[in-house]
Amino acid sequence: MRGRGVTADTAGLTGDETGRIREQRGWYFYDFACSVYSTSVVTVFLGPYLTSVAKAAADADGFVHPLGIPVRAGSVFAYSVSVSIVLAVLLMPLAGAAADRTGRKKPLLAVAAYVGAGATAGMFFLDGDRYVLGVVLLIVANASLSVSMALYNAYLPQIATPEERDAVSSRGWAFGYTSGAFVLVLNLILYTGHESFGVSESTAVRICLASAGVWWGAFTLVPLSRLRDRRVVRDAGKAGEGSVGTGWRQLMATLRDMRRHPLTLSFLLAYLIYNDGVQTVISQASIYGSEELGLDQTTLITAVLLVQILAVVGALGMGRLARTHGAKRTILASLAVWTAILGAGYFLPAGAPVWFFALAAAIGMVLGGSQALSRSLFSHLVPRGKEAEYFAAYEMSDRGLSWLGPLVFGLAYQVTGSYRDAILSLVVFFVIGFALLARVPVRRAVAEAGNPVPERI
Repeated sequence: MRGRGVTADTAGLTGDETGRIREQRGWYFYDFACSVYSTSVVTVFLGPYLTSVAKAAADADGFVHPLGIPVRAGSVFAYSVSVSIVLAVLLMPLAGAAADRTGRKKPLLAVAAYVGAGATAGMFFLDGDRYVLGVVLLIVANASLSVSMALYNAYLPQIATPEERDAVSSRGWAFGYTSGAFVLVLNLILYTGHESFGVSESTAVRICLASAGVWWGAFTLVPLSRLRDRRVVRDAGKAGEGSVGTGWRQLMATLRDMRRHPLTLSFLLAYLIYNDGVQTVISQASIYGSEELGLDQTTLITAVLLVQILAVVGALGMGRLARTHGAKRTILASLAVWTAILGAGYFLPAGAPVWFFALAAAIGMVLGGSQALSRSLFSHLVPRGKEAEYFAAYEMSDRGLSWLGPLVFGLAYQVTGSYRDAILSLVVFFVIGFALLARVPVRRAVAEAGNPVPERI
């Protein structure tokens, strides 16, 4: 390992099956905890609500001026997502290096999770024209989620055998979409019946935003009680390298080490590109529906609820397809479907919720599976003992460079004033990602990473 610390259990796996299953069940619950933020906050409520708050603060031409920079109010949310991801890029290498050097992923996961949950709960105070508060809370919460997910994902090769990983990863996503669907039902009841509950529409939205933070924090207790840290064995003279201050040097070392695994890098590049499209669709869909298609908030919530329900089916179904056709082929098929979805989305008629629901159903069937299988496929490409730092790099691909899609989306709207032009531009991410992934020989990539090659991959 060239002087690197490795975990005491060779592949990082829990020694007995009972202990491993216990950790897996605890691990699922972090998806269950934090997915409500991604669904209720990012996908449904915050985009349209923060946009309305920014419009309340805008001048006569529709611009706000943070730090003296003129920004169209309709682009504030997209730009904020981009800034949050840049911040995550700065933090993830530090967390990944500290986790691998010290073997203490769990305390770092707890810090990231509760900072994010606290920022999300603070969104209850976002009202009037206080768009700057919303921007700050979004940046903190989104960056914290990215850091926590890098640490969370790094547990996968330590709690599941190579043959289990597609199924375990898919179940994690299914848990997340299940919680997202359940909380969205509660959100829908509160939002549509806010008058009977004696609160205004704005207050109902702020309760929905804040409750996602409370949910995130409460259910994070489950994985923190069941996951365990692995003891790290270091070479002599390396004791001081676990400090956070070595994070960026460790990132450079990780990138240099990845040059020894060029096929792992090739997969990361493909994933970086197609996942940028996925993340942008997730974060901008509600704005597209409300601002371009003229759909009301109830319709948007119902559509996202449909996505959540079908994503559970899709994640588990694609996990089964991967067992017979391999993860790579299944992901490639999902990317072809994503491309067709965006092409259809461009032509959706305004004010027609039925067609929007049909598109939401198609997204749900491929969303969870494409993400879950990408995670499990990458876990086979990670050299042993380097899980957290490699998954920090993966998370930087997952979220760290996903600022490009929202930035392009925001710029397209800023220039054209049309969200249809913005949504169409995302097709290129899926087309290029498909082409790059198709060229990666994954069986050889697994072998070159020093891992056993599953029968189907």
